[in-house]
Amino acid sequence: MNIQEYLARISYNKCHKDADLQTLTVIFQHHIQAIPFENLSMHCGETIELDLQSTYDKIVRKKRGGWCLESNHLLFWALQELGYDVCILGGNSYNPAEKTYTAEINHILLKVVIEGNSYIVDAGFGGAYQAWQPLLLISGKDQPQIPGIFRFTEDNGTWYFEKVKRKQHIPEQSVPLTDGPAVGDIRKIYTFNLEPRCINDFQELNTYLQVSPDNILRKKSICSLQTTEGLYALVGWTFTEVKYNYMEDTDLMQITTLTDEEVEKTLKDKFNIVLENKLVP
Repeated sequence: MNIQEYLARISYNKCHKDADLQTLTVIFQHHIQAIPFENLSMHCGETIELDLQSTYDKIVRKKRGGWCLESNHLLFWALQELGYDVCILGGNSYNPAEKTYTAEINHILLKVVIEGNSYIVDAGFGGAYQAWQPLLLISGKDQPQIPGIFRFTEDNGTWYFEKVKRKQHIPEQSVPLTDGPAVGDIRKIYTFNLEPRCINDFQELNTYLQVSPDNILRKKSICSLQTTEGLYALVGWTFTEVKYNYMEDTDLMQITTLTDEEVEKTLKDKFNIVLENKLVP
């Protein structure tokens, strides 16, 4: 495994001698715009192995993406190689249907300390809840970014991560939007604490997510990638292109239903993914 090969994979070719916030921010943005959040392996009959070499080969050499366990694990390795003070944390994601956070840890995120300040760095949430910059770990402070306003609140050692929802405009909308939070409402994303973890703490989760029929990742094939303006998302046969804040406090969403052949072409054209095995969306 070679840090230069990783940096080439994310199209980062600047100097990286300083492990500072500015370099971290640029590397992070390159990572989320080059490496899709995707769970396609489990819909292609492939097993996802949670070890660094397998993840490196899949994402860097085969130019695939990965889910949070893979993408953030790879980023953790890269940041360590570049000299950052970084550790792995575990999160409990919010389930809107159940209106509660999961009882078991089901997400991985990173904490990076720079000049005494802690930042949360998470390249593995995907979709519209993906931050575009490292977030200062501070309670109760709005942190506006292009995707929206993010914030943390802390209560008794538990941290809550949230995003303020924006309006969505869908041209020629024939299908009403699903009932999400009202505009200006807070979208709960996940909770976490600051107990350092190692990747082996997530081996059971990695296995469970691939076999449990109840979780969303088994039910839906998902691939999303952040762009310079917004994001691309392919869920099943539905392709969505989002442009953030194209009008004040409104995101533009263009939604297309694809055929099987178009799914394959879209993965190649929009996500730069060519699969080795047949995808069953």
